[in-house]
Amino acid sequence: MDEVRARDVLARADVVDGPADGAELLALGENAVFASGDLVVKVGRDTELAPELLDRARRELAVAGYLAEHGVPAVRAAKAEPLVVDGHPVTVWHRVPDSVRPAEPRDLAELLTLVHALPAPSGLTLPRRELLGGVERWLRLAGDAIDPADAAYLRERRDGFATAAAALIPRLAPGPIHGDALPRNVHIGPDGPLLVDLETFSSDLREHDLVVMALSRDRYGLPAAAYDGFVSAYGWDVRGWDGCEVLRGARETASCAWVAQHAPSNPAALAEFRRRVASLRDGDPTVRWYPF
Repeated sequence: MDEVRARDVLARADVVDGPADGAELLALGENAVFASGDLVVKVGRDTELAPELLDRARRELAVAGYLAEHGVPAVRAAKAEPLVVDGHPVTVWHRVPDSVRPAEPRDLAELLTLVHALPAPSGLTLPRRELLGGVERWLRLAGDAIDPADAAYLRERRDGFATAAAALIPRLAPGPIHGDALPRNVHIGPDGPLLVDLETFSSDLREHDLVVMALSRDRYGLPAAAYDGFVSAYGWDVRGWDGCEVLRGARETASCAWVAQHAPSNPAALAEFRRRVASLRDGDPTVRWYPF
């Protein structure tokens, strides 16, 4: 989905004041995210290509209500149900105040301690964290832009890590997790940090949320001191758990496939995809990856 298509859907949704071409584009990835006035609108991909996206949009809105019920600082929905416009799920949110500073790993850890203390929601069934569930769709979207041998390699890794992850014995009690626990999904407003992007909220191993930052330290250049601050604020270092490498490998596999979907239209994405796959094939955990 490109920006032109997303703006057309936004216009047809008729949920913002003023013309759709005047809305500010905040992000263009899995969703197109627009800001207009006091609202933020997320336009999802066409559900004909991915029927599960409508259910995911409904669940994200329900999660926002669940977090509000328990007082967890997070984005709040402006409409309780998604719209479906030309096959695209559209969700509407209250716009948060401008950020007062960038989020730090410590801020994320403080929010995760709240999330990881939550009881199971009533009336809402949270899915398992299907970390590898999008791999096939992302590889299909990549099409002929990537080497078929690389796609086959990632499918093989996906299957192997899915089996290994199913056999893990957690150190922490399983339960609600954010599912994509990165500082970019934390917004620091005047009243402090709050969670954004609730699409991957799940009920699964709490270690999923912690491995993300361990991988950020090892692959994406997060300074050791920042990671140590995260560990100090949360109270435990997941790297001491013997299942850490399994969840890390699963996430690396998913991250490669996620970049692949952008390869047909973006040479930088193709170059990053090739870098990541080569490092996995070489078994080199020190190769720097770059956020995309």
